[in-house]
Amino acid sequence: MNKKSIEDIDFKNKRVLMRVDFNVPLDKELNITDDNRIRAALESIIYILEQGAKLILMSHLGRPKGERREELSLNPVAVRLSELLAKPVKMLDDCIGEKTNNAVSKLSAGEIVLLENLRFHKEEEKNDPEFAKRLASLGDIFVNDAFGTAHRAHASTQGVTKYLESVSGFLVQKEIEYFQKVLTKPEKPFIFILGGAKVADKIPVIENMLDKADCILIGGAMAYTFIKVKGVSVGSSRLEEKSFEIVSKILAKAKNTGIQIILPIDHVVTDNIETASSVKITDSEVIPENWIGVDIGPKTRELFADKIKEAKTVVWNGPVGIFENDKFSQGSKAIAQAIAESEAISVIGGGDTAAAVAKFSLAGKMSHISTGGGAALEYLEGKTLPGVAALTNK
Repeated sequence: MNKKSIEDIDFKNKRVLMRVDFNVPLDKELNITDDNRIRAALESIIYILEQGAKLILMSHLGRPKGERREELSLNPVAVRLSELLAKPVKMLDDCIGEKTNNAVSKLSAGEIVLLENLRFHKEEEKNDPEFAKRLASLGDIFVNDAFGTAHRAHASTQGVTKYLESVSGFLVQKEIEYFQKVLTKPEKPFIFILGGAKVADKIPVIENMLDKADCILIGGAMAYTFIKVKGVSVGSSRLEEKSFEIVSKILAKAKNTGIQIILPIDHVVTDNIETASSVKITDSEVIPENWIGVDIGPKTRELFADKIKEAKTVVWNGPVGIFENDKFSQGSKAIAQAIAESEAISVIGGGDTAAAVAKFSLAGKMSHISTGGGAALEYLEGKTLPGVAALTNK
């Protein structure tokens, strides 16, 4: 990555404006239920503070759509960050304005403030130049450590870079290094595992991976469209008829280029996803009429695990069943277990895939778990991420 990083800068007495991804889940009492995104930023935060900088953190939380909503305030984050750092984190009432400017101007070296939710202002997502300029005026240098929003050209990810020298934090640096490695110089065999619900969302990824992976394993609801295109009945399982033509072309291209696309050979099926009153396993890839596929079956788990054992590089994006329900989670668990036992370099896409790995308590066994679902997907598609492209070149 030919971009400046956090280690290329002397931060002493500098005001450092840092974009982090503190978009954490909250319960009804506004307690943080998973603080992993806060923990992921700690390495950069501690490094900058130890260099004697004045640190101004900014993030979004949820989708307030340009309106101030108290239930989406970053207050709980400030409290949790203060606990993790064992030092005060001052929470500001806004991310711009005179009071914010005054609070930042009074900062001493080694002190830290957190700006209020950026998305309380509609100008943030519109990448409004004037709003970006006001944010940028708070700092002397900009650090982007929010990989989860790097695929968005927003004021706090791209707009501010027009006014400040801009570098990556340790987290963004690590994400890019892992994705670059698997996309440009993967150790072979390279196995790509794809799951999730929507085929349409994953078409660009599959097309990009056809030139890179040795084998693509497909599970989840998206697999049923592939199986149907092959002329096999999938009962009442989810289908995307609009994707039939492109899926047919993908299967044909894979066959012509010698890339293996492996689909489920048996399934866990149910009569009703909500009640799961009846659940059974099919003895083949065929799903009977009125039954719905909800997970890969035991023969497929074994087949996928055997492929993973052969791999030197594994990338996994998307669970292969409705993993939130324990009855339909065994496929995703088997894949996570196989990757954990493998010696391959393993990169796990963010979002639901990261949540699945965490559910099975196997996060520590993976080489890298991405903090950005959408950003990871776009990187795997071969797209340039605006938040990364905007950083200052070395």
